[in-house]
Amino acid sequence: QLQASGGGLVQAGGSLRLSCSASRGTFSSITVGWFRQAPGKEREFVASTSWSGSSTEYADSVKVRFTISRDNAKDTVYLQMNSLKAEDTAVYYCAATGYPQTVVAARLYPYWGQGTLVTVSS
Repeated sequence: QLQASGGGLVQAGGSLRLSCSASRGTFSSITVGWFRQAPGKEREFVASTSWSGSSTEYADSVKVRFTISRDNAKDTVYLQMNSLKAEDTAVYYCAATGYPQTVVAARLYPYWGQGTLVTVSS
């Protein structure tokens, strides 16, 4: 019941904000992660936020440029992406897990959204 949205076409150096929402009010007790998959490449970890939002973790490639945050009252997790690069082009997925802390490994996320496409033109 996860839904990712907010993708689109943006020029290099621009910004986008992705949203991940849940159809049921369970976000406050789950850790959420963002992953991405570029054409011809494997899915890779982008960012994760613990259930409380007090702990976050980022891939080195997006650190400083991307910010993950959550609004449990709205059952929504955001991924603010700034200074976008052509290499950020990918389908972005949000995923959820019952682990209380941030999780990097995709295999530990049992719930996945459908993905939203981000295209960065150079």
